[in-house]
Amino acid sequence: VHLVESGGGLVQPGGSLRLSCEASGFTFSTYDMNWYRQVPGKERELVAGMISAGGSTHYATSVKGRFTISRDNAKNTVYLQMTSLKPEDTAIYYCNALSVTTTIMDYWGQGTQVTVSS
Repeated sequence: VHLVESGGGLVQPGGSLRLSCEASGFTFSTYDMNWYRQVPGKERELVAGMISAGGSTHYATSVKGRFTISRDNAKNTVYLQMTSLKPEDTAIYYCNALSVTTTIMDYWGQGTQVTVSS
């Protein structure tokens, strides 16, 4: 199983970035996909999520209206479009794949750094 994030980097406040997470080694379309972020010394925070069936999404209050999660099941890829970025969005962003049935399958990427600074 692999989850490989890309698209992070340095951006000025008010700017935009699009993160991608390409998955392999499991049936992508059957997993809920999430983006988390973590700042050193703080707990990992759920930023956005999209369920496998129906495409329902949910967002942290701090990013609602600025971030958009989407997925392309044909490409086994989930995206996080981030706009109107703020310095407090600076963090390592992690991709997560979750399946909860009779067992819990929970996979993580290695993370990509997003830095919002002038």
